[in-house]
Order: sequence, then C-alpha cells, then structure tokens
Amino acid sequence: MSTGTVRYDFTDSVVLVTGGGTGIGLAITRAFLAAGATVVVAGRRKEALDEALRDAPSERAVAIPTDLADKGQIGELVDEVLRRFGRLDVVVSNAAGYAPGEITDLDDADWEAMRATNVDGFFHLAKKTLPVLARSGGNLVAVSSVSGQAGDWDQAGYNATKAAVSNFVRSLALDWGPAGVRLNAVAPALTRTGAVAPVTEDPHLLARFEDRVALGRIGEPEDIAPAVLFLASDAARYVTGTVLAVDGGTGASTGQARPPH
Repeated sequence: MSTGTVRYDFTDSVVLVTGGGTGIGLAITRAFLAAGATVVVAGRRKEALDEALRDAPSERAVAIPTDLADKGQIGELVDEVLRRFGRLDVVVSNAAGYAPGEITDLDDADWEAMRATNVDGFFHLAKKTLPVLARSGGNLVAVSSVSGQAGDWDQAGYNATKAAVSNFVRSLALDWGPAGVRLNAVAPALTRTGAVAPVTEDPHLLARFEDRVALGRIGEPEDIAPAVLFLASDAARYVTGTVLAVDGGTGASTGQARPPH
C-alpha cells in the first residue's frame, strides 16, 4: 500500500476546527498543525481539546471550549478568534451529534440536541463566519456523511441532519461564490471513532459493514483529514459546492449483496 503523502502548506493561515478534540476532528486538527497552520479547536470538552493540542506549538494552537449547539457561544468563539489573530482563513464545521433509532423510538430531546448541533450549529457558524471569510478570501469545509446522500436503517433523524448540511453547502456555494468564498464538504462512511464503538468493537457486526466497502475496510480518521486539507487548499481553488465522498467506495454499490468468492 502506498504511504506517500501530499503536502499542503497552511503557514500564516488561521483555521477553526469545531469538534476538533476527538475522532475525525482530532485528525483534522493535527493535519492542519502539521501543515503549518495556526489552529483554533472548539468543542464542549476542555480536556479533550487540551489533549488534542498537548504537543502543538502554543503560539499557533488554541483551545476554546464551546457548545456548538448554542448560537451565543458560536458568536463568542468567532469574535475571540478575530480578537486574537485578526483574521480567519479556513472554517472546518465538524462538530456533530449522533442519535440512532426508529423515529417512533427516537427521544424528542435526542432529536432536538442532534438537530441543534448538526443543523442549527452549522447554520449559525456559517452565518457568522462567511462574511469574515469573504474578507480573507477563505473557505469553509463541512464534515457531512454518506448518510446525508441516501437512507440508512434506524437513523432517519441523523441522515436528515446530514442531508441538510450537504445541501447547505451546495446552496451557500452559489450565494458566496461571487464573494470569493468556497464551500465544500467531505462525506465519510463508517469511520472508526468513539461514537460508533458499538459497531467497530463487535467483530461480527464490523464484518458486515466491511463487506459493503469496496476497499474492504472501514475508514480511519486519518483517511478523512487529507481530503479536508485538499478542499481547503489552493489546490482546490476551482472546487466549490462539492460533497466529496471519502468512503472507501461504499457509495459505489447499489446495495446488493457481494457474491461469494
């Protein structure tokens, strides 16, 4: 397997990563730091944010505890980034909640919390940062999901929120293109994070998911981060309104069973 790595240079860029302390967000945070960026990580758990930045240069790594379901805290977060650094070049909207279940079993509070982070949080973050990105010629990358592209069993609520994120990105790309702001998203399939541990730690269940992936394995957070850096970089300067599947070929299938070998 190739181990070659494409290098992107984000020196002198200020990057905000929401949900940047764990899982996919942590991999994105570390990738931007390795590329020379000044990175602000935001999320609810201060200890996770601090751990994410433990070995990072203090002059270009800042943790700001923030509940991305709270409009007021989103505003305070962006204001603090601008106060400290005077600019914002890349926004990675990654913070998300996950609550599976049949719609008749999905608790109202779980639905409201998931929607508040996944949809409302994106809305308020984009509303606050897009004018700032227009001034810097920056861009926004959202972490959506293949679950926003089609249906899944027992997660209608989650899929609906991710579909909203994907279409927000497409529509906002049209509105903000004339201002020089690009908006794109990545759409991972099942990726090994704490949120899906009940699947990844069950060998029999995991095998069923892997059987649906063209590459024969589920994703790792480090598989997703390079795609985010590409979309945020000048290499993607003519790419906007795109939802890029980073799914090992999961979405290439019609859903029919793999024939026996």
